[in-house]
Formats: sequence, structure tokens, C-alpha cells
Amino acid sequence: MPYGQASQRHSFGGNQTLRTSRVAVIGAGVGGLVAALELAAQGIEVIVLERAPTPGGKLRELAVGNARIDSGPTVFTMRWVFEEIFDAIGETLPAHLDLQPVDVLARHAWDGHARLDLHADIDRSAEAIGTFAGAAEARGYRDFCARAQRTYATLEHSFIRVQRPTLPQLTAAAGIRGIGDLWRLSPYTTLWKALSDHFRDPRLRQLFGRYSTYSGSSPFQAPATLMLIAHVEQEGVWLVQGGMQRIVTTLADLATARGATVRTGAEVTEVLVAGGRACGVRLAGGERIEADAVIANADAAAIAAGLLGRGAAAAAPGADRAERSFSAVTWSMVAETAGFPLMRHNVFFSSDYTREFDDLRRARLPAGPTVYVCAQDRDAAGGALRGPERLLCLVNAPAVGDTRPFTASEIALCEERTFTHLRRCGLTVHRRPEATVVTTPAGFERLFPRTGGALYGRAVHGSTTSFQRPAARSQVPGLYLTGGSVHPGPGVPMAAMSGRLAVASLLADLASMQRLHRVAMPGGMSMRSAMTGGTGSR
Repeated sequence: MPYGQASQRHSFGGNQTLRTSRVAVIGAGVGGLVAALELAAQGIEVIVLERAPTPGGKLRELAVGNARIDSGPTVFTMRWVFEEIFDAIGETLPAHLDLQPVDVLARHAWDGHARLDLHADIDRSAEAIGTFAGAAEARGYRDFCARAQRTYATLEHSFIRVQRPTLPQLTAAAGIRGIGDLWRLSPYTTLWKALSDHFRDPRLRQLFGRYSTYSGSSPFQAPATLMLIAHVEQEGVWLVQGGMQRIVTTLADLATARGATVRTGAEVTEVLVAGGRACGVRLAGGERIEADAVIANADAAAIAAGLLGRGAAAAAPGADRAERSFSAVTWSMVAETAGFPLMRHNVFFSSDYTREFDDLRRARLPAGPTVYVCAQDRDAAGGALRGPERLLCLVNAPAVGDTRPFTASEIALCEERTFTHLRRCGLTVHRRPEATVVTTPAGFERLFPRTGGALYGRAVHGSTTSFQRPAARSQVPGLYLTGGSVHPGPGVPMAAMSGRLAVASLLADLASMQRLHRVAMPGGMSMRSAMTGGTGSR
């Protein structure tokens, strides 16, 4: 129901009547909106508070002239996550989102001659790889796909779908028979080293090593388990008709239709804590909103650094700046292109991958960047276009937006290197300053404070970092976490999954409090006192 209306009242036995719980959701990113939708569908009063003028969070859309350009995540995968969300609220995904499957997952280039398309069909990809690099590499690709599939199958139900497990819990859950499966995941091997088991051609190691950057990490430091991303894409990539922003507007509209309130331009500066428990929020203008629980769709490390006040700082473990994931420099533009046959998703690899990630590790903009180009007016089949088109161009950058913002000359040099590299690969972009919006790590820091511009939370470097993301239940009772910086990780479907995990935890705790009330003495415990008295910690 819209915020400010009278709450429903439900009887839980005896002569006492208790008001419906109210939940405040901080941040209208995908995780926060999924949480709000599922809570509202349960009849719980929900208010979503978003500091930006529009919902979306990192799934953002920029206006460039009259064009709207997806300038955050551009790839839609793991469709089943959203099918389950829509099914849970009595809806169907196709009724709300028009999704078009792509045949070419991405077009890859290394120079003006070396190009390779990766297809949704493994056989077609194997054939293309065989033509590109030889029969042995095609066989290595098939072996790699099988290994990525096994990795995903092992981790989907034991890790992705559950509250953050520890490594001992994961091992125990696997049982004696499953220990071998876990060991074969090569958790102590880097992704780059694991790729050398399958590919001799360094260009193919680059191609599949790039999946580590989906979590803002280096293939030279990320664990081999991230190869599961290759299987996720192999299972399907879709284009969202109307742009990725359609996901946000659909979730917000469905949540509102079920009674949730979404307030934009509402910056939360503090999670209110009383009796050791979250009890509401305070806005920048001083407005105080009471709640029985709070869900924070914000970077966990930023919360630990005091983004939401001192009381909430204990909710999540802090992270050293060196542990941050990558940021980016992006160009959202409307421009004419020539020379290269763009698909929707295109990757132009650097000539020295080791140096590129060494530059990033040393907090420098890469001297030779790999460039991602999303050509948003190309359909699933690609094809030539006449006239200007909408483009998002992106290179990885260190997350130093709060400590050492890059100068205008450094960004200009990065731009020159980026578009010179594209020309070497055959793509000329006729860009115009008045039709281009540039976002740097400092810009992402302004959008997402106290992150340095890190876009994926904590980098997945080392064998245990996946187990170090905070779970939905925080260390502050009544405060729950969602978003790409918490378990199960970054990306649109993972953020959506984290929203579901936060709701499951919150509802379980509410049910526990209601059970406590039912056994209380007549005239004793109210809902708010029961909630205050609970521990809620993991």
C-alpha cells in the first residue's frame, strides 16, 4: 500500500491485534526492487527510498540528446531467475518483458584481421574456433564447456541459491560423493591457469579469461570457478526490447501495483538503531521513517565505512581499498561508425593482457585497454546501419575515484588509446563531444559514494573471497543486505537473487517473532517489542 496510508491489522491469536510489519528498502537497484516486489506481494507495507531521480542503481540509462542509452549492465542472462520471481507473484515473464535470444553471444577482435564470433550453439562455436585457431583448440573448447557446465551444476544449488555458505558448510553439504566434484572445481587454481589446460592459443585464453571481469576481477588472480560464467552465457543471452531499463521499470511498476511505495530523490543518511536493532531510517532532510526492518541495497563496504551512519557500520565487514573490484571509464554516445561489422556485443582485446591487468593492479589506466562496445541499435542478427547509432564503450579502470581521481589529461589519453585501438581493429567511431557522456571512476564514486567507483563490490581474487561476501542477514539485527556486493555476487540476475535471499531471511525472522508473540503471556509482548528483542544475527 502507498506509504502514509493506514496499515492493515491482523490478529495473531488471543485478544491482541498487531499491525502489519513495515519494511524500508534503501536503494532502488535490482536487488532492492525485487525485495520490495516480493514483500509487497506478501502484503507487507514497503517503502523504497532512492537517492537518484530514477530507479535503477547501477542498471542505469543515460540521455544523450534525444536518445536513451543503457550505460550499466547490458547483458541479460539466467532468465530462470526472473521466471521464478514472476511466478512467485502470480505473473509470467513474457507478459511483461519482451526478450529476444541472440545467436552470436559476442564478436571478438584482436586486430584488423583476427575476428571470432562466439555462438549460443556450442557446435557452431567449436567450428568457428577450429577455423580460427585449429582443430586442437576446438577440442579444447568442448572440454572447457563441459568443465564450465560441471562447475555451474555443482554450485547452483549449493552456493548460488542459498544464504552465503562457508567452505566447510559447502563441503559438508556435498557429502562424500560430492567431495570429488568440489575438488574438480579447482578452487585453488586461477582462472588463467585453468584456461591453459584447454587452450594453447593466448587469444582464446584472453576471450574466456575475460569472464572474470564480469565480477570486476583479474583472470590472473580470480579462481577457476568463475568459468561457470561461460556456461551461464552458453545457456542463453537475451536482448531486452526497450532496453535494460525495462527491467527496472517493470519491477517498480509491479511492486507499486501491489502496494509498495517508491520514492526517488530520497537520500537515506542513517539507519536508525535502537536496542541493538534497526528500527527505521533518517533522510537527508531530517525526515524519520520508522520500520520493523530495513533492507539496504548498497555497497556493503560503503555501509561498513559509515555510508548509512555509525549504527549500521557494524552490519558488514569492511574492505581494504586494494580489495575493491574494478571501476570503468565509459563513453555513452550517439555516433556514426564505419569499417567493422558490429554485433550487439563486441570485444576488442588488447595486445598485452598481462600488462593491462598489471596496470589496473597498480591503480593505473591501462596503456593498452581491452574495449567493450555495446551497439544498442543492432538486433540479434547484427547487420549494417545507416546514420548514427547508440553506443556504450567501456574500458576497465581502477576504483580510485575517492582517493586519486584521474585528471582531464589522463582521461583524454585513455580516450585516445581506446579509440585508436578500435581503429586498429577496423572500427572507426565518428564521435562528437556534444553527443557523448563520459563517466570516470570519480563519476561512479559520486553515483555510489564510498566505493571509489568500484562497480562489483569486492574483487573475486583468491580461493576464499567468494565466501567473504556478507550474507543477507547482517550483523545488525533487523538490517538485511542485498545487491551485487553481497552473496551471491554481482550481475543483474545475481543481484535479483540476493533480493530474494534477503526477503526469505526477513520473512523467516518475522515468523519467528510472531511465534514468540503467540507464546507470550496475555497483555505482554507487542510486535515491536518482540522484534526489538530478537537477535537476528547469523
